[in-house]
Amino acid sequence: MELGLYTFADVDPSVTAKGPEAARRLSNLIEEIELADQVGLDVFGIGEHHRADYAASSPATILAAAAVRTNKIRLTSAVTVLSSDDPVRVFQQFSTVDLLSGGRAEIMAGRGSFIESFPLFGYNLEDYDQLFEEKLDLLMAIRESELVTWSGEMRAAINGRGVYPRPLQDPLPVWIAVGGTPQSVARAGAMGLPLAIAIIGGEPRRFAPLFELYRAAAKRAGENPAKLKTSINVHGFVADTEAKAADQYYAPHSEVMNRIGRERGWGPMGRAQFDASRGPNGALFVGDPEMMAEKIVAHHKLFNNDRFLLQMAIGPMPHEQIMRGIELYGTKVAPLVRKALTEPGNGAKASA
Repeated sequence: MELGLYTFADVDPSVTAKGPEAARRLSNLIEEIELADQVGLDVFGIGEHHRADYAASSPATILAAAAVRTNKIRLTSAVTVLSSDDPVRVFQQFSTVDLLSGGRAEIMAGRGSFIESFPLFGYNLEDYDQLFEEKLDLLMAIRESELVTWSGEMRAAINGRGVYPRPLQDPLPVWIAVGGTPQSVARAGAMGLPLAIAIIGGEPRRFAPLFELYRAAAKRAGENPAKLKTSINVHGFVADTEAKAADQYYAPHSEVMNRIGRERGWGPMGRAQFDASRGPNGALFVGDPEMMAEKIVAHHKLFNNDRFLLQMAIGPMPHEQIMRGIELYGTKVAPLVRKALTEPGNGAKASA
């Protein structure tokens, strides 16, 4: 199983000097990706947002910078908001990252968890579903063929035009990221595309039927479910001790979740709720290396997932704490997980 990280490059939305604040965060972020590569993690993802509290509105640009500073780690969006972007440019940008990285780029396409990009780029939210369906269809056509002929209702047609540069990987990996919508899960399976499910609340086991739906949809469409990769993307943090991990992660995590919660009408998160969520059956993966490894392995047994991505750098998390967390994740957690998943009788996939 691949182990990795993802982030949205959180910044303080209250600062006046937004340029210097973003510059600081992006500089730190490149150091974090470099360290993740050095300690042997498999994947690093950058999410796309268009808000004052995030610096990553252009994941491909950040990943291109990381491409020339790393050697082995795979570099993916997490996610690309395809509905409000142009599939031609998305493909070109990630092909470029693929070339710069020696074949390590991926696209994780999704609808996005916020809606700011739609009015920003002139799209109507009423077209939410159709935009994603058509643009995903076009992205797949571009991936399939150098010369593209395509038509739809939401974008001008393309008649026999070439899309360049072409990536080193053939095909360029495209994942579908969902937040739990059954229709999106089934579509990913029917298209034979890898699936990433974000699990950021409640009990993770309630997502197990979605993976079953995904594999069933793939089988009905003539795809081999055993060859389709799956990922769970979660919130969490690792530190030297359980107490330190919980104390360091609580304030920044609750600040972000309560800020978003005020926008969406959620109730506030307190310490008791946070502590309950980091228990064995909760959605937060927070603890010391041994606890983290045990929980990752337990959920692999539940989902049989091929990838596990952790969002540690959230809110005003201090850079030095993130760096220590990455070090522990790569040097302590990852070896424990890999050992557990290669022991006889654990049911792990051969790729683990």
